[in-house]
Amino acid sequence: MDFRGKKYERGSNWSDPEVVELLQLWADESVQIELESCLRNQHVFNRIAEVLREKGIHRTGDQCREKIKKMKLEYRRIKDNSKAPRGGRTWKFYEVMDRVLTSRPALAYGSLSSSMMAQQVLQGSMVESYHQQFASSALPFGHSQHPELMEIKCFSEPNMANSSRIQNVVPRPGFSALHRLRKKRKGQRMRDPLDDLLLKTLTSQRAMEERFLQMEERRFQRDLDVEERRMQLEQRRFELEREHEFRMFNVFAQMLSILKQSHSSSSSSVAMPRSLDFSQALSEMEGMGGGGGSLQEMRFRPLTKRRVDMHGFCNPNGFQRSPYLSARGNFANMFQGSTEEGYKAYHADKYDEDKNPNGIINFGTSENKLCFDLMSKRLTQTDMDLMEPSLLQYPDWTGHLFLREEVARFLTYYCKAPAPLKAENVIVLNGCGSLFSALATVLCDPGEAVLIATPFYGGITQSIFLYGNVKLVYVCLDSKITGTNTRPFQLTVEKLEKALQDAQAEGVTVRALILLNPQNPLGDIYSLSELRDYLEFAKRHELHVIVDEIYMLSVFDESATFHSVLSMDRLPDPQRTHVMWGITKDFAVSGIRFGTLYTENQDVANAVASLCYFHGVCGPIQHKVAQLLKDRDWINQVYLRANHARLKAAHTYVTDELKTLGVPFLNRNAGFFVWIDFRKYLKTGTFEEELLLWKRFLDNKVLLSCGKAFECSEPGWFRIIFADKTHRLQLGMQRIRKVLEEREQEILAEEKEQPCQSDQDGKADSTDEVIFVSRHQEPTCASSSNLGDLIGLLQQQMRSSDWLQKNTAEQFAQEKPEIYDVFSKLVGKQ
Repeated sequence: MDFRGKKYERGSNWSDPEVVELLQLWADESVQIELESCLRNQHVFNRIAEVLREKGIHRTGDQCREKIKKMKLEYRRIKDNSKAPRGGRTWKFYEVMDRVLTSRPALAYGSLSSSMMAQQVLQGSMVESYHQQFASSALPFGHSQHPELMEIKCFSEPNMANSSRIQNVVPRPGFSALHRLRKKRKGQRMRDPLDDLLLKTLTSQRAMEERFLQMEERRFQRDLDVEERRMQLEQRRFELEREHEFRMFNVFAQMLSILKQSHSSSSSSVAMPRSLDFSQALSEMEGMGGGGGSLQEMRFRPLTKRRVDMHGFCNPNGFQRSPYLSARGNFANMFQGSTEEGYKAYHADKYDEDKNPNGIINFGTSENKLCFDLMSKRLTQTDMDLMEPSLLQYPDWTGHLFLREEVARFLTYYCKAPAPLKAENVIVLNGCGSLFSALATVLCDPGEAVLIATPFYGGITQSIFLYGNVKLVYVCLDSKITGTNTRPFQLTVEKLEKALQDAQAEGVTVRALILLNPQNPLGDIYSLSELRDYLEFAKRHELHVIVDEIYMLSVFDESATFHSVLSMDRLPDPQRTHVMWGITKDFAVSGIRFGTLYTENQDVANAVASLCYFHGVCGPIQHKVAQLLKDRDWINQVYLRANHARLKAAHTYVTDELKTLGVPFLNRNAGFFVWIDFRKYLKTGTFEEELLLWKRFLDNKVLLSCGKAFECSEPGWFRIIFADKTHRLQLGMQRIRKVLEEREQEILAEEKEQPCQSDQDGKADSTDEVIFVSRHQEPTCASSSNLGDLIGLLQQQMRSSDWLQKNTAEQFAQEKPEIYDVFSKLVGKQ
């Protein structure tokens, strides 16, 4: 009778002899090993059922499994409740179950020949006790051990010692045949795939846990580093504030010393009226600018030395005149300076994160490297790809009409022109450098001059002087704050007038004025009133005004507002006003040479157009630029938002690093650059010392632009470009920090040997526009300063921080009321 296809009955009753036979088979050691080593063991119970059927006990494998399960539960219940006395008399099968379950072999997994093998770890002689148990208990029921019980085998390798014990205790017929069958199956046996899967799972889990622990350790270490860095920054900020207060009180003490000496000598030149109280004195100090100080030596140099000073740009040492070149060609061949030297070194040893991590990082070239992803995606869209015959043929030299119309609409919108600009006034050339060259050529004769304020972008010198043989007359600006200067390097009409008069006194004809707005390298943005003053000045002297607005869309902070010349309701002299713009800076594509000129003077337009033959833009590029400029939605909603946010973040990172170092700088919100004051790191206030510091940076694999490249009148100013990726900014600032710290240690060591020097005029000056004044700014000897200088310096120190906001009279009265009362009584008696 075959029960394998019949559903087992869970409620079937078992007689005691049937249970004994079942336990005799189930308790066999090989059966127990196989049950423990297999996840799915139904086949074991099926073979037990087959053996029972041969003995006349008709049960299914499921019934056998269910019975064993119930007996295990009963055994555990009795054992857990401690109801079983010694010998298990309360349940007849307790001792049998206890011996089997407590002596069950454990499985230890080891790797042998890349396979999983189950090794028995037995806790006593289970088989011997098992057969002794059933030798006495099986006879009363009339059942003897069935010889086919040994056919129930485990797929794991059997323990031969235990098998021999079984054979010795209970001899079985046909054992030799069974032994041969086991040896045969031993050679055919294959490892269980579940064992491999289990091993792989455990190994993977262990590896994941180790990796997680490593990641946690790194995160913890990173948090510690960040916290340590924050503490260092806080400590540095606290030290800077203390130094700032010390400088202010030092200057104030020097002022009191001078006043005391003046009062004792009855000197009227610095005497202060007795009726003047502290509030009035403070108001006067805020209105004064440190008058009485000497002007820079540059201001007294002859004009001929202030025009296109080639020192630092030309290298006549070892130069031999070429017989193949004209005089102008030889001069151009000799024309080189720090910029050319630095760029050659950079191109020979460029930094690359993977290929050349020790290369030179370029913080000298004014390029926007933050928006390549945006521009590359936009310039490769389908509307950019157009190839028509007209684009491959000679165009109108002023540019294709469709492009000039788009440029006129673009400038009307972004320059906020009061009336639509006309396409006929637009001229297209391959870059603003070409525009400078063309305008200088058509507006000036050789030997005539153009007025320009220093510092300025040095490429203009090459475009105007080398190309058109037109001279530059410098309007030298400095960082000092005087009565008319409210910020460092401020351009005023008085300075323009002075420079123009000096040039005319030497017989130099000045034809034009160049204005950079926003200004490079200062980052200044001229207000409408300032622009109108400059244009009125030019009109009075019949000067052309060339306005370069190439950074007009790179004003990245909402607190700063750009005003284009084209936004003015009425230009003072529209026929002599010429505005330049290009996509190189604002759209981060310095490799695409495109510049545009807007002028209402048709004679100037036609003259420049005749030179466009040498400076034209190819047709496919003109199409791409037109498509770009007309996509107003993408520019406003995507590009400008992302570009301004990235510029602001990069600017914040660099300026925060400079604040940490205590380096003064001009805090502006336009362009890609920061104008930095490194004068305290110069041993002497000379351009030779500035060049040595520049080379020190280059030797440490970071390229900056020194002030001489911008014709700055004060040695020690540098320009740094921050529009770069974060990892390059971080590495570049680390290299700059290293140079400055080494340089500062060298200077401090020399200052210890020379504690008091009087040549501090060339050191850093500061106002509220220059952040974190250098410790070398104040006079070190009281005898070297007059009262005006000290008042101006104290005013600058107050403006350079929030000390006055933190130390108000009301706060002082609350913290120290007794001292405040005495002070008030003394002031009331004055």
